[in-house]
Amino acid sequence: MTARIGVVTFPGSLDDRDTQRAIRLAGAEPVALWHKDKDLKQVDAVVLPGGFSYGDYLRAGAISRFSPVMDTVIEQAKAGLPVLGICNGFQVLTEAHLLPGAMLGNDHLHFICRDQKLRVENAETAWTGDYRQGQEIHIPLKNMDGRYVADPYTLDKLEAEGRVVFRYLDFNPNGSLNDIAGVTNEAGNVVGLMPHPEHAVEPLIGTGRTDGLPFFTSILKKLVNA
Repeated sequence: MTARIGVVTFPGSLDDRDTQRAIRLAGAEPVALWHKDKDLKQVDAVVLPGGFSYGDYLRAGAISRFSPVMDTVIEQAKAGLPVLGICNGFQVLTEAHLLPGAMLGNDHLHFICRDQKLRVENAETAWTGDYRQGQEIHIPLKNMDGRYVADPYTLDKLEAEGRVVFRYLDFNPNGSLNDIAGVTNEAGNVVGLMPHPEHAVEPLIGTGRTDGLPFFTSILKKLVNA
């Protein structure tokens, strides 16, 4: 029996179906989760997808963080449930304090959409085991509020503990401190990043490469071998 990975849909989510397809391509079973339901349907992992939940009112992710489903996600993530936040999902994870730091508007004040080169800094999380540390990949990026910030103490701690998972290469698209594109929690089960791996799982779409597929094969292997 294959792993079951839940994908939460908030009002304004855009990439939930794309994420479900990526999960299916990796060989796992995607399970649709609705933001108003606290029941996670006994899934083995959860993805918070990209989009503009609640229109990014107040702050990106600030309202979604209080959706009923997040009560259960927060509780189970603290108990070890693997959780991936992509773009808006990353913003929700910071608002929920499952990941440190915060997301602000891009330093150039414009929406950006481009293929982005990244370096894998940590290949030991639940979501990155099929990458190699130092590997360079290309993942689509699209955001308005993608600037990762944190206080100096938090940044130093993230760097010292190897909790920066991905870093922008060649070009910092949003002014993120230390070129940070993604981070993880101390346990390595919660990961958030701004680029969209679900858009890089087939040669026909996205970057024309499959550099995003290892996110989903990594968690599948992690769960199957647990």
